[in-house]
Amino acid sequence: MNTPALRNVAIIAHVDHGKTTLVDQLLRQSGTFRDNQQLAERAMDSNDQERERGITILAKCTSVLWGETRINIVDTPGHADFGGEVERILSMVDGVLLLVDAAEGPMPQTKFVTIKALARGLRPIVVINKADRPDARPFEAQNEVFDLFAALGADESQLDFPTLFASAKEGWAAADWEDARETMDPLFDLIVRHVAPPVGDPAAPFSMLATTLELDPYLGRVLTGRIHGGRARLNMPVKALSRDGAVLEEGRLSKLLAFRGLKRVTIEEAVAGDIIAVAGLAETTVADTLCAPEVDAPIAAQAIDPPTLAMTFSVNDSPLAGREGDKVTSRMIRTRLMREGEGNVAIRVTETEGKDAYEVAGRGELQLGVLVETMRREGFELSISRPRVLYRTDPETGQRQEPIEEVQVDVDEEFAGVVVEALGIRRGEMTGMAPSGGGKVRVTFLAPSRGLIGYHGEFMTTTRGTGIMNRVFSGYAPHKGPIRGRHPGVMISNSNGAAVPYALWNLEERGTIFIPPWAAVYEGMIIGEHSRGNDLDVNPMKAKQLTNMRASGKDESVRLTPPRIMSLEQALAYIDDDELVEITPKSIRLRKAELDPHARKKLSRLKDAG
Repeated sequence: MNTPALRNVAIIAHVDHGKTTLVDQLLRQSGTFRDNQQLAERAMDSNDQERERGITILAKCTSVLWGETRINIVDTPGHADFGGEVERILSMVDGVLLLVDAAEGPMPQTKFVTIKALARGLRPIVVINKADRPDARPFEAQNEVFDLFAALGADESQLDFPTLFASAKEGWAAADWEDARETMDPLFDLIVRHVAPPVGDPAAPFSMLATTLELDPYLGRVLTGRIHGGRARLNMPVKALSRDGAVLEEGRLSKLLAFRGLKRVTIEEAVAGDIIAVAGLAETTVADTLCAPEVDAPIAAQAIDPPTLAMTFSVNDSPLAGREGDKVTSRMIRTRLMREGEGNVAIRVTETEGKDAYEVAGRGELQLGVLVETMRREGFELSISRPRVLYRTDPETGQRQEPIEEVQVDVDEEFAGVVVEALGIRRGEMTGMAPSGGGKVRVTFLAPSRGLIGYHGEFMTTTRGTGIMNRVFSGYAPHKGPIRGRHPGVMISNSNGAAVPYALWNLEERGTIFIPPWAAVYEGMIIGEHSRGNDLDVNPMKAKQLTNMRASGKDESVRLTPPRIMSLEQALAYIDDDELVEITPKSIRLRKAELDPHARKKLSRLKDAG
C-alpha cells in the first residue's frame, strides 16, 4: 500500500557542489519560513566544525510541505570519509537528487555516492547546479553524468533521468535552459512527479529500522529511521531486534518526533513510510529493528564498507598532562570512544594490549581528524599515533592487500609534472590526463592510501595553493611495496622549562622551528624540523651568557623567524611511527612516543639489529 501524500528524498553530491545551500532555498520557498524571518546561511550545517570547514559531516533530516504533499529531505555528507552516513541514509528514501557542479562536472565522490544510490535501485533526479557561474558548461556536465551512469551499470530507467538546471545561490531551477529562471517550483513539482511514494502497510504491525543515533541530555537515546510498516503511537510497547534477530530489549516509545523545517516537533502518531525520531530505549543502536512485540524478523540492514585507516588514541602521559583539559583518564576516553563507535557505524573502536590505549579505525584522515577535534573541544587530553592503513588478506590467494584510492587532481599545466613525479614516488599509477580548460590539466591516479597520508600539504605547497585534489576509496589491491617516509629528522628538547628566544634564534640555522618563544617544553618534545635526515637533541632553554664586556651589535634584541605552527591534520600527517601528537583543548604538541633519550637510543639499536 502506498502513502501518496509523502515523498522521501536524499540530496547527494560531491563536496561543495551546493547541497546545503539548495536545502536553504527549499525551506525558504516552500513557505517553511516567513519572508522576513532571519535564516542563517547553510542552516542545516549546525555543527561548529561543519561551518568552519564548509562541509557537511552529519546527515540531517528536514521536511517541507508542497501543496498536499509532505517532502522529507535528507542532507547527506559529500566527502567519502563520511560515506557511512550516506549508505545508511539511502535506506530511508525512495529517490535522490544528484547535484553536479555545472563547471566541474562529476567528481570522484560524485561517483562514490552515485554507486550507492544506483545499487539500491533508486532513480535519480539530476540537478546541474551553479548554472550561473561564468565558466559553467551545463550540457557537457549533463553528458558526463550520463556517461558516469552508463559506466556504473545503471539500468534503462535510471539512465532516463530527468535533468534540471539550477542555481541554489540565486534560488531558481528550470527544466530547459531557455525557461524562466525565477523559483524552485520546477524542482518541487518534479520531486512529487518522479519520486515514488513510500511503500508500507499501515495496517501491519509496527516496524522501523534505526538509521542514525544521537544522545540527548533530556531524552537519552534518540533513534531516527523510516517506518517500514504499521503505525507508531506515543507510549506504545515495542521491542528491539538485532541484525541476527535476537531480542535486545523491550520498552515503550516515550517520545515521537517529526521533522518540520529545522525543528523536531512532538507528535502522537506516525504512519508507514514516514521518517521520524523516537526515544525510550536504552540499548538499541544503529541497524537494529524497532518493532511491535509480535514481530519476529528484523529488517535487513545495508552492509557498510569496512574502515581503511586506524590511529591509536591513548592517555596523555606528558609532563604537561592535566593542565588544560578536564577529561584525562582512560575511563573517560574509553566511554567517549565507545559512544562514538556505537552511533557511527563507519567507526570501529577496539581495545589494545596497553590498558590506556584504544585503536580507532575509520574511513580516512578527515573523519578521524574530525573526531579528534570534537573530543578536544569537549575538554579531552589525548595522545594520538600516526594514521596507518588496515591491510586485509585475499581469501583466495592468501596475498596481503592494501586499500587503494582513486585520486583526481586539477592543476596548472606547469605543475602537472611535479605532481605526477611526487605521486609516482608514493606508488601512484597515473590512469589518465586531459586538459580541463583555462590552462589547467586534470590527472587521475590509483594510489595506495598509505602513500597519500600527509601528501595534501606537500601538494598545496607544490602547486602554490592553486591545485585541487579529490580522493575516494577504490578497492583493495596487492601490496605495492615500500614507500619512503619523512626524509628530514626533528629537533627534540632535552630538558623541561620554557623556550628562550635566544636559544631558538641559535637553533634556526639547524632547521625550522615549530614553537613560539617562551612556550612550555619538556624532554622528548619535538620543537622543530632538522635540516638533515637525523634527529637532534637540543637545548631550547640555553640563555645568553651575561658578561661585563660590551661589543657592537651584541645587545640588539633577537629577531626570530615566525614559527611553523601546524594544524591538527598537518600534525597527524607529519609525525613518524615513533612519534605522537599531544592534543589538549588549548595546544597541539609533537613528541616522541618514548620521552627518555636513552630509551630511544636503545630501541633504535634493537630495531637496527633486526
